[in-house]
Amino acid sequence: MNPLLLPSTLPFGAPPFHRIEDEHFVPAIERSLALAEAEIAAIAHDPDPPNFQNTIVTLERSGQDRDRILRIFGALAATRTNEALQAIQREVAPKLSAHRDAIFLDRHLFERIEALHENRAALELDAESLRLLERYHTDFVRAGATLGEDGKERLREINTRLAELGTLFQQHLLAEMNASAVVVEDRGDLAGLPETLVHAAAAAATERDLEGKYVLTLQNTTGQPALAHLRSRDLRERLHRASIARGSQGNEYDTTAILSETLRLRSERAQMLGFDTHADFILAEQTARRVEKVNTMLKEAALAAVANARREGEEIQRRIDGSEEEPFELAPWDWAYYAEQVRQDRHAFDAGEVRPYFELEAVLEKGVFHAAQALFGITFQSRPDLPVYHPDVQVWEVFEENGSPLGLMYGDFYARSSKRGGAWMSSYSLQSHLLGGQPVTGNHLNLTRPPEGEPMLLTWDEVTTLFHEFGHVLHGLLSRVTYPRFSGTSVPRDFVEYPSQLFEMWASWPEVLRNYAVHHRTGEPIPGELLERAMAAEQLHEGFRSTEYLAAAILDQALHQAPDDAIPSAAELLEVEARILMEAGLDYAPVPPRYRLPYFSHVMGGYSAGYYSYFWSEVLDADSEEWFRENGGLTRENGERYRECILAPGGSRDPMEMYRDFAGRDPDPGHLLRRRGLMGTQGARAPSMR
Repeated sequence: MNPLLLPSTLPFGAPPFHRIEDEHFVPAIERSLALAEAEIAAIAHDPDPPNFQNTIVTLERSGQDRDRILRIFGALAATRTNEALQAIQREVAPKLSAHRDAIFLDRHLFERIEALHENRAALELDAESLRLLERYHTDFVRAGATLGEDGKERLREINTRLAELGTLFQQHLLAEMNASAVVVEDRGDLAGLPETLVHAAAAAATERDLEGKYVLTLQNTTGQPALAHLRSRDLRERLHRASIARGSQGNEYDTTAILSETLRLRSERAQMLGFDTHADFILAEQTARRVEKVNTMLKEAALAAVANARREGEEIQRRIDGSEEEPFELAPWDWAYYAEQVRQDRHAFDAGEVRPYFELEAVLEKGVFHAAQALFGITFQSRPDLPVYHPDVQVWEVFEENGSPLGLMYGDFYARSSKRGGAWMSSYSLQSHLLGGQPVTGNHLNLTRPPEGEPMLLTWDEVTTLFHEFGHVLHGLLSRVTYPRFSGTSVPRDFVEYPSQLFEMWASWPEVLRNYAVHHRTGEPIPGELLERAMAAEQLHEGFRSTEYLAAAILDQALHQAPDDAIPSAAELLEVEARILMEAGLDYAPVPPRYRLPYFSHVMGGYSAGYYSYFWSEVLDADSEEWFRENGGLTRENGERYRECILAPGGSRDPMEMYRDFAGRDPDPGHLLRRRGLMGTQGARAPSMR
């Protein structure tokens, strides 16, 4: 009795995590794929002439077991992986690729879709149904449905190999992130590190059978949180070098060959499908549309950002020269540490001062949930009765303002060695009127667990990350579409970050901030003067943040726009990385890219040629912030307008049309440039969103 093959009896069809074992996945996945292929064959060989119902709607209804099982499997493989699940990933990845190709390269199925598409004007479809037909036609064409048989066969080979490489990359990355953790013998070397992080380092050492020592685990980005605190320059350097060496050390976890082969295969596939490069292939389906537009935006922003970063670096260098007995040249492992000192010098502000006012449960319930209720009328009720996949996980049921049930949210906020790095939103069930589904979502962070009995106190960056990921959750929860193809976050990659980045705004909105920023022991609200200093200090070193991000975004574009003869081999990868940064004017050593290529997981996942999306979406976010300020801020009326125009339609409408309906105007990129301190800087020009 495989629980994955039985309908869930839990509310909203929530996964029965308490009954699912690793060994259930392979037979469940294989059976669900066979069932889905039988459903597809029935559509493709239906003797009746194609119509919207017997072809497109039936396609939307197919594969429900497959999709449900794969969502559960993907979530568990990301949050509590082990050798068994990783072996299953390697086994099923090529099978899933072959399954997808069997659908999209089916000649008979495409002929039915093509016939409907050619006759679509006569079908008298409503707007969402017409968009669905057009999207299916585009999806099949982009998947190779119009290729000849030889082309289809080669495409199958490429897709299978890419699936294998993607799985290997992510598994290598997690393994090396764990293996590259820095072991510290002497407690004195951790001077300056907050006691909660010292405790976490001791706990990480104990977990690795290194009792009495300390282990500084790595996050997935180049920068590591401990660098802002450690007084030992030698240890800071060790930690930084361990971070940037990941994936390029020639060991069993080296990812350079994986990335190089991936780039070559993506390029070959794009050309087979009629595009010059993989970037052209990807951007054709984004709101940006053209590589030239993205390149111009990134280049001009980068010139302004690095100019700001160099000025910031000069200020930090003066701080080093004036405070150290033996001054040294600013290096990447020094920036975060001395940036904190500059903040203290300029604003008499220590980032640790605000943490007692940002306790996790208070931020979540009195901040995140409070903002959501004020905007959308939704409320949250804890559901400890529902099974979870790890003791860390909490569940909330979400209700509409009238009390009707809306969906579920799982919260998984703590880091562990079996969990991939970063923060993300996941979906276990999608909203759609066609299938009757209601959304079941997951909100994932990687917070360092405090000592037993101590509260989880957040940094400001962690507060905004919690708000950000909840913005994705809202996109899933508040979806109101007919077809699952358009549900929630099923929008272009350079639009999907917009709702999440906008929701970060409410973290510092006075009405919301006052509600959650209270001292975890005394209950006293955060002092106004401390808050002012914190907000002022937050604006410092925007040049650093913009530069490290833009460096990664430009690397992503450059690699995916490279002609075949310029795609680097494994041995050339880091050399090419350095050349790309130099040519972009980003070869400023104290500010390395947010991700170097060997551990740039975005380019191996859903953000290939798409990491620019955060910057692109921030244009909409910054413009929307101005709209809310102009129209009264945090009100139910404004929230309802935003919900109906942006969140509810999911991918059922053109994103920029939705934005114009919401704001009543095209977005003004100047708002973003002012926010990032780029307005008026030589070389900075507002990117066009048209």
